[in-house]
Parts: sequence; C-alpha cells; structure tokens
Amino acid sequence: MRRNRNAKIVATLGPASTTRETIEALLKAGADVFRLNFSHGTHEDHQRRLEIIRSVEQEMNRPIGVLLDLQGPKLRIGTFLNGSIKLEQGNTFRLDLDAETPGDTTRVALPHPEIFAALTEHTNLLLDDGRVHLRVERCGPDFAETSVVVGGVLSDRKGVNVPDVVLPLSAMTEKDRRDLEFGLTLGIDWIALSFVQRVEDILEVREIVQDRVGIVAKLEKPAAISILDAIVEVADAVMVARGDLGVEMPAEQVPAIQKRIVRACRKAGKPVIVATQMLDSMVTAPVPTRAEASDVATAIYDGADAVMLSAESASGRYPVEAVRMMDLIIAQTERDPYYREAIAASHAAPRADIADAIGYAMRHVTGLLNAVATVAYTTSGYSALRMARERPRAPIIGMTPRQSTARRLAMVWGVHSVLCHEVIDVLEVSELACRTVRNEGFGDTGQTVVISAGIPFGTPGTTNLLRIAQIH
Repeated sequence: MRRNRNAKIVATLGPASTTRETIEALLKAGADVFRLNFSHGTHEDHQRRLEIIRSVEQEMNRPIGVLLDLQGPKLRIGTFLNGSIKLEQGNTFRLDLDAETPGDTTRVALPHPEIFAALTEHTNLLLDDGRVHLRVERCGPDFAETSVVVGGVLSDRKGVNVPDVVLPLSAMTEKDRRDLEFGLTLGIDWIALSFVQRVEDILEVREIVQDRVGIVAKLEKPAAISILDAIVEVADAVMVARGDLGVEMPAEQVPAIQKRIVRACRKAGKPVIVATQMLDSMVTAPVPTRAEASDVATAIYDGADAVMLSAESASGRYPVEAVRMMDLIIAQTERDPYYREAIAASHAAPRADIADAIGYAMRHVTGLLNAVATVAYTTSGYSALRMARERPRAPIIGMTPRQSTARRLAMVWGVHSVLCHEVIDVLEVSELACRTVRNEGFGDTGQTVVISAGIPFGTPGTTNLLRIAQIH
C-alpha cells in the first residue's frame, strides 16, 4: 500500500469504527495511524480494536501506528440541588471544598484543593468549555469568592479550566498510569500526554516508558505555549489540541498559535499533528463544509506531519467517508504548485551538526539528480526523521529492521515504512535500498536513489552517511 501524499492521517477508533471491516476500510481509505482514546471505552474495548489493527496490518503487509491518548486530569465542579442553575452577569458566586452540600445559585463545590492553592485575585475561571466565565475576587486554601463575567446555565459536574496559572498537578492521574501500563503490555507505538504544563510532565512519562514508545505532548494549556521550544525539545512529537486550547485562549489567537507550534516542530524535526474539529460536520453529514476543507489544507500548506480525525471517525455516521475526504484534500493540496513554494518558504535552517548536514545535503542532491526516492536505513527512526525535516520532493523510504520503528514512522511526513533485515555494510545497504525502491513501486532500472544511514549500523542517533546509488 503506497500513499500518493506526504502528510499522514490519524483516525480515532470508537463505537462507529469497531469492526474489522470498518478498520480495514479506514486503512484502505487513507488512515496511517489509529488513535485509541482512553477517555472513553474499557480496556477490553481497546484491546479488541488493537488486536484487529495488528491482524489487518499483517494481512495488508503495511506497518500501522497506534496512538494511545491518555485522558489526563479532569477538573470538575460538584452537583446542584436541582441539577442546574443560571448565573447572571455581575452576580457573586462561591466555590469551596464542601462536596457534601449540593450547590445552588450562590455556591457549588470545587473538589480540587490544588486549584485553590494556585488561585490569586483576578484569576479567571472558565466553566463548561468557557461558556461561563468567573473572576476571582477573594480566595483562600479552601474557597474562592468570584464575580460572574459571563453568565449562563451551569449544570452538574461541568469542567473547569484555569488558563492563567500553572496548577500544581501532575499530567498523569492514577487512571492514566493504569491505562499506560496496560497500553505498554499491548504494544502501542505512541502515547499522547494530556494537560502538559511543564517539561517535567514529559520527563515523568519518559521514566516509565523509556524508549518503548514515542511521547506526543498535547499542547492545550497556555503554560505549555509559553515554554514551547523546551517542550518540543524533550517530546518525541506534538499535538495541536485545538479544542482545549480554544477554551483556555481567545479563539482568535488559536490559528497563529497553531502556525507557531508547527513551525517550532518543523525546525526541530519533530512530528506535529493538527487535531480537533477538522471535518466536524462529517459527524452527521457525508461531505464537509468548504471552511473545514480549507482548514485541513491550511495545516498541509504549513507542513504539518499529520492531521487527525476525532468524533468524525470514532462516533460519526460517516467514518470511512471522513478519512477518504481527508485523503483527497491532502493529495489535492500537495499537488498545488504553491504547496512546494509554501513548504520551502517556511523551511528553517538546519542545525550545525552532522545529522542535519546529511539531511540538508540529501535534499539538494535529490533535487539536483532528480532522484526517485530517498532511503533512510534506520534502527531508531532518527535518520528518517532528519530526512523528513527537510521535506524533500522525493518520497522517503524508512527502511528499518525494527517493527516498532516502522510503526512509529507511520506518523512522520513523507515516510513510507518498510521492514527489512539487519545489514552489515554499506554495499549491502545500497543493494537493499535499490531493491526496496523497486519492489515498493517507487523507481525502476537506471533511476537514482539517495541513501542516508548511521555508521556503525544499529547505533541509534548516528546519521553520518550519504550515498548515491542507481537501481540495477
């Protein structure tokens, strides 16, 4: 299975995409990575889906990435005596730790002492995805007196966002730890970490997973945006989680922040996923709005590695059609002559190190010699990532002896993953690369292939070889 595009598609599985027939149809329609959202469903549900994915993977002979998305901390208010209340602008409203007493129009429980510990006067609190806006006037370790800035109906257990402060909370709850351990036993490839506020949040997960899976930092908090470069540096990939980001920050700022995140990731050579409401109307309609098609195209013009479907493929009425539509939009966008101009214009200068020098040379050699493919022989995926950072015109074949690496590379821009045997010398790499290019349908006799690798072979992170070969 060869894609006729560079950007990848992440499709979330759920009630609408549980059967083998649907999962296989999603793969054929264009899905490269499947997301298991652990905010919903049981361990048994996710295990069944993963078993189907691996069975389809074997049958189709195509490495498939699996992304486990952790729920993260969920901050919620308590309950009301009558189920809901209506707050009017200018009213005062108290939040406290008294979870035993039902709420009313004057107060409600907020059973999170860590929030009160971080509050100061004039801190903003957003409830129910920002529909209700409170401002703190006075606070202590167990209460906050607030004024209502934007009123509305407030019902039981609605979510709370605190955009102005870094909360003294780990990004990992006990549920997340159980889910992560379970996911590791299943053999997932990527872990998406919600509620990232600090670099330490990512390092905490790194201690658990080591190098068994890649870590995707979900950027949905203003605190994370303020230290963007540091988070990109320690994460393996980044997700632009526009839903929560749009709650915690003004909607008009989200497009610019999205572009800033994509630029930072491209500069560092880290995969970046743009997510949330990309084809949202296709949850209930067989075609997207023109604005949604433009939204997907914008992420592609910016050079994002992947775009993601959430409810569209998990619970919508048209999961396969949504993936097929996204595939069509990406392919059409990448055929636009302006696409290459946009990619080139937004390309960041490489670092002054050997791996980036090899990638930089590869891009120019590929263009000069009109090579049909670039091949990265890689154990860890590092060589393929450095190639993908350069966004070359020719396809990138990620040739690896590790199945876990082949699956992880399924999310990386332009990389066609191929599982191969371990090689022992440069000549063998060249012969295997040329044979793979031919077998996978990327080139034919007499055409040029550009190869990168690291010597000694099998040592992660040592991209130091550039070789030009012709297919015989």
